[in-house]
Amino acid sequence: MSASTALLTDRYELTMVDAALRDGTAHRPSVFELFGRRLPGARRFGVVAGTGRLLSHLREFRFGDDELKFLRDERVVSDETLAYLADFRFTGTITGYREGELYFPGSPILTVEGTFAEAVILETLALSILNHDSAVANAAARMSVAAGDRPLAEMGSRRAAEQSAIAAARAAYIAGFGATSNLEAGRTWGIPTMGTAAHSWTLLHETEEDAFRSQIDALGLDTTLLIDTYDIRQGVETAIRVAGTGLGGVRIDSGDLPTVAAAVREQLDALGATGTKITVTSDLDEFAIAALAASPVDAYGVGTSVVTGSGAPTAGMVYKLVARQAQDGSWVSVAKASTDKSSKGGRKAAFRTLDAGTATHELILVADGFEAVPAVAGRAEARALQVTYVEHGEIDAAFEGTGGVADARAHHARVREELPVRALALSRSDPAIPTVYEDVEG
Repeated sequence: MSASTALLTDRYELTMVDAALRDGTAHRPSVFELFGRRLPGARRFGVVAGTGRLLSHLREFRFGDDELKFLRDERVVSDETLAYLADFRFTGTITGYREGELYFPGSPILTVEGTFAEAVILETLALSILNHDSAVANAAARMSVAAGDRPLAEMGSRRAAEQSAIAAARAAYIAGFGATSNLEAGRTWGIPTMGTAAHSWTLLHETEEDAFRSQIDALGLDTTLLIDTYDIRQGVETAIRVAGTGLGGVRIDSGDLPTVAAAVREQLDALGATGTKITVTSDLDEFAIAALAASPVDAYGVGTSVVTGSGAPTAGMVYKLVARQAQDGSWVSVAKASTDKSSKGGRKAAFRTLDAGTATHELILVADGFEAVPAVAGRAEARALQVTYVEHGEIDAAFEGTGGVADARAHHARVREELPVRALALSRSDPAIPTVYEDVEG
């Protein structure tokens, strides 16, 4: 199978390139922007995720013999365009919000500058990665807020496509989860992995006691025993009888979790296992986690809801042309004006204004021209939000791989501290801070 990522796209991108090569506009300098018009699910903030993956996919965005043969056989584009694609290399510049950064409606999450042909061709690749990964990160961040200091593990691989599961584990880790059950995500992205046994392990053995003894023999006393295959109260009694009071943990995967967790904690303490931790799973989402805040729970395992965005499976981002060079060489801001789908033209620079360390506004400076918009001046606190990912075709490798993931996770933890208290509520609402545009001379 080809390693190329060039056909991870929609046909109309190549037909636009084909037509642009015919009419002479393909090499017209252009600026595209990836942003969200609104936050999905009326949430109060969003989390950027997937940028490092996009950069790695961009490295492999090449049209090899197999890709060109397919396009030729399907008559997707002309021979002239096939010749152009055979030599395609992105030579433009990409700037954007750091991975792990918070975003709000209108935030210029990614800015792609280059010729029309080389920038438009990246639309589907960029959107498919950032829309999926940011949706997962949005959900994961809300769950992390609800969990507080209690650790979260992602365990949703069986509820997603195989490659999506790996990407979801990465996004959840960036947004506050501490581990994943997915081994490939652990190998590829350096995420701690976790997992012990499922109900089938207990059902395999003649008795629950046999299953527990065998697991402890194999994994040691620090393991976590799944106690709800049969009767939970009996499961706790058997677990401590087999393992002793030094058992690492028990897991509950069913029942009315607040009630069951309280009963299990009381029973463990009565048996002397005061240090045995309780992990709960069972179709958790941010609301269920919040409902368990007062319960004696030590850790959470989350599956379906995190890998599917917990009700918002896409971040709803779009990729639009915002500026282009005119025939006379001047720059023109362009924007879509459709009802409910309008956009803001012009090249942009983004800043987060702060008051005593707390975010107050998403400030977007907009230039009509192409030159970089100026830095924010005369403001006590304003944090620049954009970094350079690709400069004249050269990708900054610091944002890729395990190092990029670790940095994104640390950055997210830092910037989430800037959110006002109202941003941490789980109810539907307006964005936690407003987006403010200021026009400047470019």
